[in-house]
Amino acid sequence: MRSSLRPVVQLAAFSAAMFFVRASFADHYKVPSGSMEPTVKIGDHVLVNKAAYGLRIPTTSDWVVRYGEPRRGDIVVLEADEPTILLKRVVAVGGDTVEVKDGQVLIDGLVNDVRVECNYGGPDFGPAVVPDGQVLVLGDNRGNSRDGRTFGFVSRDRVYGRVIVVLPTH
Repeated sequence: MRSSLRPVVQLAAFSAAMFFVRASFADHYKVPSGSMEPTVKIGDHVLVNKAAYGLRIPTTSDWVVRYGEPRRGDIVVLEADEPTILLKRVVAVGGDTVEVKDGQVLIDGLVNDVRVECNYGGPDFGPAVVPDGQVLVLGDNRGNSRDGRTFGFVSRDRVYGRVIVVLPTH
């Protein structure tokens, strides 16, 4: 009887380990929209380092340890105002005075766009000071992106990880 349970136990242990790795260290997503074009296109796959800013308890928003902060320019996977996973670029961090005019980012009144290859446009934003522990995220396709100009600043706790690889489908 014991020998017949061994494969079941091994499969369960392997599945649990893979779940833990995917929930805490790395994951992949298929990009469903064009809000990050031209950088990331519809249908591309992104590999996300979920341990880039710390380690979480799987399936929770509780941190075991934090050791990094999102930085301007990072492409991140996050949850904003609804339980939908979004892919966006961090353009401003806590303490920055940020303004977006015609899709171009200004930090402390100076042009400081973290991405040269953008499709500009969309609504203006600010000027506003980003609260500590929060970030402002935008899509690179600024004229066609539901981003921080719509839903506001995002808590660092809602940033799941940083994109480390974009795998084009074309």
